[in-house]
Amino acid sequence: MILRFLPIFVVGLIVFSGGCRELTSDRLYALYLDRDPLVADWERALPRTVYVKGGQLNKVEKIGDIDQDTVHTSTASCHHGAALPDPVAVDLRAFYTDNDLFLRLSWKDATRDEAIREWSFDGQEWHSSNAAEDGFGILWDTVGLNDFSCSYACHIDDFGVQGSNFHARNKMKLVTGDSRRFDLWNWKARRTGHFGFADDRMIDANGIHPDASGDIFTPNSHSAARSDDTAFVPGDRPLYDAEGLPIDQQFHVAGSRAPGYLTSRPISGRADVAAFQDYADGRWTVILRRKLQTDDEDDVTFTPDNGRGVAFGLSLMDNTLFEHYASTTAERLVLLPKKR
Repeated sequence: MILRFLPIFVVGLIVFSGGCRELTSDRLYALYLDRDPLVADWERALPRTVYVKGGQLNKVEKIGDIDQDTVHTSTASCHHGAALPDPVAVDLRAFYTDNDLFLRLSWKDATRDEAIREWSFDGQEWHSSNAAEDGFGILWDTVGLNDFSCSYACHIDDFGVQGSNFHARNKMKLVTGDSRRFDLWNWKARRTGHFGFADDRMIDANGIHPDASGDIFTPNSHSAARSDDTAFVPGDRPLYDAEGLPIDQQFHVAGSRAPGYLTSRPISGRADVAAFQDYADGRWTVILRRKLQTDDEDDVTFTPDNGRGVAFGLSLMDNTLFEHYASTTAERLVLLPKKR
């Protein structure tokens, strides 16, 4: 395996230094290509494995309520042995061209989860599942910090303890008073990846904001479409079926399904990050593509440099919208200068 990567790695050494200086192994390096990367290019690229920790694993076979609860899955050794849940290894590789960055993420996942709140029809009524979806977030440092990591954006809001009860609202944002803004790419297997994009967003001290205003994710719910009603309540039904046709105007057999959420086409800066996803052999592979520089002042800019690169943090969600794995190391993406 090492020999497979050696040729392209040596090229990286020469191009990078103009001579022969060793690169540090703790960074993700993007090599220059004069065309879009092919499958063979990805196989020969220099990988960087990032371990994400502390999340909730969606197992094929669960141990009753124990595997449904974050407290049990992430803390109690009496339930799962002495060790915490294993970290997830994410294989990252990158290339860039004159105009675009290509970033590939690949990781093992025993369950392909992309049927968030999916509807099913039993012949008489529609029922919504409790399923969520797989996803990940990449947080980019846009201000040039030395020790940037995911910890800049993980703060519990409004928490407290009363007796034996603990309450908190987990709201991802920067600490109060922090005037900085960081770029956030959010891939969701169903709501964005299925439609070929990752949600381009920004985070500040007030929370997460889309790069273009407006909500592009709406419940596929007859009840929610009426004012002051809530989606997925008893008696609710979808608005559109799996073919995008109005439910009330179609005949459906028992076993028919309909998406839980509808996605509107992202516009402007929210559509900057394209995504190409594949799930095979128990593994997700997602390739992201974005221009090296966009027109959005809140977006990170990628430029070849002397090795400092751009810092980022990675989080991973396994069929959940809340309990995510996160990287704890200081990760950097470096675009190696192209051959002179």
